[in-house]
Amino acid sequence: MLQDKLKEGIRDGPEYAGTVTKYVFIESNHTTPDDLALHAYELAAPVMIKETCFGLQVTGDPADVEAVIARIREVDPSHIFVKDRGFPPGDARRCRANMGGARPGYFGHEAEAGVLRYVSYGLQRMYHGDSLSPSELEIIHPKERVELSNERLLEIFNRDA
Repeated sequence: MLQDKLKEGIRDGPEYAGTVTKYVFIESNHTTPDDLALHAYELAAPVMIKETCFGLQVTGDPADVEAVIARIREVDPSHIFVKDRGFPPGDARRCRANMGGARPGYFGHEAEAGVLRYVSYGLQRMYHGDSLSPSELEIIHPKERVELSNERLLEIFNRDA
């Protein structure tokens, strides 16, 4: 009976009630997700840790998760970023096992990862007491924004149709 409910994606209640899951992203040339996972395991905290291609997922009591993340960030503070996970692990509404393929959120992670190197660079400069020059800021945040017209968008869209 329970197996049938799980196959259908129906549960009697939340699997991890009262917990939170945080994503820990690493954007570094000298620290890997494996390094973070080992450090997190060494803390022996009562949390669930999953190593991913971008870093870690940490699930548990909110206070325990925050304590683990605070310790993990000490490893490489300008290259480690944290964000909340919107749905609990295994949630049938978002789990790729039920949907097939990657969850839509992973495409967002991919886009965010492309920006993190700039944030890391700025944080490193800030930690060393440097400020960014106007020309450096322009590279990160250009003054002119090029907009794509509806006509051009339709042309691109229909080109391969």
